[in-house]
Amino acid sequence: MQPSELRYRRAERELVLTWDDGTHTLSAEFLRVHSPSAEVQDHDGRGGVLPLHKQEVAITAIEPIGNYAVRLVFSDGHNTGLYSWETLHRLCQEHDHLWAVYQAAVASTEPIDPGKPVQTFQP
Repeated sequence: MQPSELRYRRAERELVLTWDDGTHTLSAEFLRVHSPSAEVQDHDGRGGVLPLHKQEVAITAIEPIGNYAVRLVFSDGHNTGLYSWETLHRLCQEHDHLWAVYQAAVASTEPIDPGKPVQTFQP
């Protein structure tokens, strides 16, 4: 299944996809945190990384990959996820559930304190 239309609304930071079963809108934040890349999805067995604080991320480029996928390049430099049409359609279909799970994960993490050192070292 391939979308009949794929359009990025820059001001809203949203990707609009039209499929045979309807039109769906996915935010750049949602797409970034659900990237199919190895670092996010744990393809290498080292544990996936949940990207946090991506509310302001934007898509800076959309690169076609053959007839089966696109590479989305994000303003935070992330560009390693290939979004197959199948993956994008699944993300559209499961958006509400996946977004709720992500929001719960964000709510359960400790906020970043910019004044608190991440690691201290004493010689």
